[in-house]
Amino acid sequence: MHHDQNYDLTMDEASLQEKDIEAACRSLKAIAHPLRLKILCVLGKHEMSVQEIVDYVGTSQSNVSQHLTIMREKGLLHSRKDSNRVFYRISENRASLLHACSSFR
Repeated sequence: MHHDQNYDLTMDEASLQEKDIEAACRSLKAIAHPLRLKILCVLGKHEMSVQEIVDYVGTSQSNVSQHLTIMREKGLLHSRKDSNRVFYRISENRASLLHACSSFR
């Protein structure tokens, strides 16, 4: 079998690639829900309070909060509390997810 030298991987690189694949799969599973994807689209590059997100997506605060928690636990979102409001933004991990997905040709 002929291997193009550009695609020959060392064991360390293959192991790292497997970890990237697994991380990408976890992230993709976390956004594989219409409401979660809608929330990510609403957030875009902005930080928003839970109430602002609720207003944009048009569902209950408890439903939105449940999905925000799932995405935060998977590392897709960062949150910060300011008095009695919680603000969310997309984490920098989204860039690593896109990089991991785009590295496969």
